[in-house]
Amino acid sequence: MGRDKALLELEGRPLIEIALEKLRALELTPRIVGSRPDLAAFAPVIPDLHPQSGPLGGIEAALVAGDTEQNLFLPVDLPWLPVSFLRWMMDRVELTNALATIPRLQARPQPLCAIYRKDFLPHARVALAAGDAKVMRAVERASNATGLQIDSFDVESVVAAQSWKQARPLHKWFENINTPAEFEKVALEHSPRIH
Repeated sequence: MGRDKALLELEGRPLIEIALEKLRALELTPRIVGSRPDLAAFAPVIPDLHPQSGPLGGIEAALVAGDTEQNLFLPVDLPWLPVSFLRWMMDRVELTNALATIPRLQARPQPLCAIYRKDFLPHARVALAAGDAKVMRAVERASNATGLQIDSFDVESVVAAQSWKQARPLHKWFENINTPAEFEKVALEHSPRIH
């Protein structure tokens, strides 16, 4: 990206604020994972235990610090993801009690916007200690070791069965912002339209 993604602004609000607002709308107490004490103005910051280990390191740190059995993870760069979908995921995990609840879009897992049980923690640690920071590989190994299922579902099927009215089409929900060009495109799409 070349600059801090969390503080990029859409309509005058940083992406971090938009993400935290979604979690608060779910009556959750959000925390920010990473080595960014400057973000503490938005929510408490949990430092990575294994810096430079990517999202799996962040998941590990959050599970260590968390005090709940199920933990919802939401990347900062998914501004179109609706709260209604996150609420549906939280309701679903109450029924399945899966090791991990991971949406799929166009058959591709989205493990960074997912719910992980605390039981995943020792398996994340083993993977990180072995130098393997791939989230899906760690989840699959953990599922095999524990016998706990991975609840992976197709977002398209869920949305087709629901009556959610959303401002953005489904294919935008998991569209990451990783480059300045992608951010400019998102900012343009987010700006008010003149008719």
